[in-house]
Amino acid sequence: MDLPFALDLALAVQAFVTLLVIMDPLGNVPVFLALTATDTAARRRRTARHAMTAAAVIVYVFAFFGTQILASLSIGLPALQAGGGVVLFLTALEMLKGDILVPSAAEGVNVAVVPLGVPLLAGPGAISAAMVFMSGSETGPLDVGRQLTVALAIAAVLLVVYLTMRYAELLERLLKDNGIHLVTRVMGMLLIAISIELVATAVQAYVAGASALP
Repeated sequence: MDLPFALDLALAVQAFVTLLVIMDPLGNVPVFLALTATDTAARRRRTARHAMTAAAVIVYVFAFFGTQILASLSIGLPALQAGGGVVLFLTALEMLKGDILVPSAAEGVNVAVVPLGVPLLAGPGAISAAMVFMSGSETGPLDVGRQLTVALAIAAVLLVVYLTMRYAELLERLLKDNGIHLVTRVMGMLLIAISIELVATAVQAYVAGASALP
């Protein structure tokens, strides 16, 4: 039986790679281990699940409803792309610096929610990227198939993030600090390219819109 919609493989790969680079699960391994240094193995696994859940809620809410909020403020897709590109560029610069800073846990708040879930995983970069992928085009919103494609890509990234935290100790032993720093810097370079592409696309849209005016 044919499905009433089709998944977009190219869009899925693009969304998956972009969000994976932004969330940088390997780069967050030292942070996760530092924040859960006194926890048992069982508690670390629970923290990993809760952090993934918190990130999922935030990313999905903004992915599906963020553009509607912006639309109510008369903010169009090019502005969203340009803003998202700038945020991603700043995130990439932090990744290229390679400094691993462990944020302080908020008093009375589960570290799985703050700072792991938000803002380390579901930060401004991930939220902006999810909104851009889910926002469709100037000709109209994404169809059901493409919305499902983006949603599945987000789910795949969150699964990778969870597995990375779940096996953080093993990954740290295998990669060591130098390996983690190297991967983070490479992802930072990729993210810079992605951010520039977003800004360039937004500029092209603005130029095309201006040239279409009488």
